[in-house]
Amino acid sequence: MPTKTDHGDIGDVEPLADSTASQARRVVAAYATDADECRVFLSMLGIGPAKHEN
Repeated sequence: MPTKTDHGDIGDVEPLADSTASQARRVVAAYATDADECRVFLSMLGIGPAKHEN
């Protein structure tokens, strides 16, 4: 299968819902072997660590 060459415009991307990001964080945390790998996976997905409200 050939790779997709039309990347589109970044403006076409919709923001990720909080619930979807939270679910993705849980999955990444479950499968990552350590904290560094978890950070790398979250970065690859474009999701930062959860922000805690004080």
